[in-house]
Amino acid sequence: MFLDNRQVAMDSALEALADSIDYFQDNLERLRPTLRDALEPHFEERGRLMRELQSLARRHLDLLPRDADVERDDYMWLWSRLKSFVGNDSQVLINELLEQERVLMQSLSTLLTHPLPDAIEPVIEECWRNCRSLIRELYRLQKLRQKR
Repeated sequence: MFLDNRQVAMDSALEALADSIDYFQDNLERLRPTLRDALEPHFEERGRLMRELQSLARRHLDLLPRDADVERDDYMWLWSRLKSFVGNDSQVLINELLEQERVLMQSLSTLLTHPLPDAIEPVIEECWRNCRSLIRELYRLQKLRQKR
């Protein structure tokens, strides 16, 4: 069955949410404890929002969950590790997380250009606020790292 544009936009947003959570979890051991402690609440909230959005998408948009793109995840993990060899590991991770947020915000923006059921819009808006909050935290952490 083909997806309509609204379903494609929702699928892209869900994929961006999952990618950002996966990237964070895959790199937990590389994060200093202070960074991990600062970022974990944002990603815990994101996981909750993603599960809620998946459920709503299933119920209101007849959108079934898709399998993760394992090769893409492996590539992103390897590429991040390679960049860490030539730069500050924490700085590389922060920059990668910021890029993940940009991708996620783009997908959420695209999703909001489609008519959505009333139950879904507040969750999308919460995802947007979570994204903005995480970006502020990442910039704060980036500035702290630069001062050292």
